[in-house]
Amino acid sequence: MATRNGSPKALATEPKPEPKFNPGRVLGVDPGLGTTGYAVMDCTSGLGGPMGRLIEAGVLRPKSTPGADSDGRLVDLHQGILEIIDEYKPQFLAVEKIHSHTKHPRTAILMAHARGVILLAAQLRDVQVRGYAPTQIKKILTGSGRAPKEQMQQAVKIQLNLVELPEPHDMADACAVALCHLALDRVESLVGLTRPRLMN
Repeated sequence: MATRNGSPKALATEPKPEPKFNPGRVLGVDPGLGTTGYAVMDCTSGLGGPMGRLIEAGVLRPKSTPGADSDGRLVDLHQGILEIIDEYKPQFLAVEKIHSHTKHPRTAILMAHARGVILLAAQLRDVQVRGYAPTQIKKILTGSGRAPKEQMQQAVKIQLNLVELPEPHDMADACAVALCHLALDRVESLVGLTRPRLMN
């Protein structure tokens, strides 16, 4: 069983048929086997205002100990994402696209495993998935595709009108990918563009 925001929660294990979505709501996820950040946001209307309205943000920490077999941690992560989807009924799940780590191939493989169980949870609940490159997320929020984490935290803080910088980084990154989705979705809705259902 995973720990969500530091407190154990009952986890959903059975798919619910035909879930009712909250239109425009997005679940942003920053995948990781040890800690996965998440952020639930609603879209906002009008140009010049904030990109989105924060509903909840936090982290999922599988209870399986580091160094143990990763299978149990993947199960915990999958069930934790299902719980969040069932509670908040997002229409979209936004996640970073996979990018290769030539210096750390094992890390890249483990991240792909975590991302896979997250996408499976979205598929089971018929949630539409949108993938964004890290440089795209940074550019949308800061104007620079090479922005450091501290600058990204500041951008998230400003966009969501937070009192403090979002911590930890996993949660801040999840907020950033959700904001990127909402910003692009707003622009595309204004100009009448549509995107494919799944983007890797």
